[in-house]
Amino acid sequence: MAVQMAAIIVGGVLGGIQLDKWLKLKFPVFTLVLTLLSVFLAMYYFIKDVIKK
Repeated sequence: MAVQMAAIIVGGVLGGIQLDKWLKLKFPVFTLVLTLLSVFLAMYYFIKDVIKK
C-alpha cells in the first residue's frame, strides 16, 4: 500500500515538472496542481482500502 501511494504521488510530481518544463512556465502551476491532486488521490485509495479491510 505504501508503494502504491508513493508511486501515485511521485507520478504526479514528475508529471507536473515535465509539463511545466514543456510549457516553459516560470511558476510551477502544474507541479503544484498535480502534486496536490496525486496526494488526494493516494489518500482516497488508502481510505478506500482501509474501509474495505
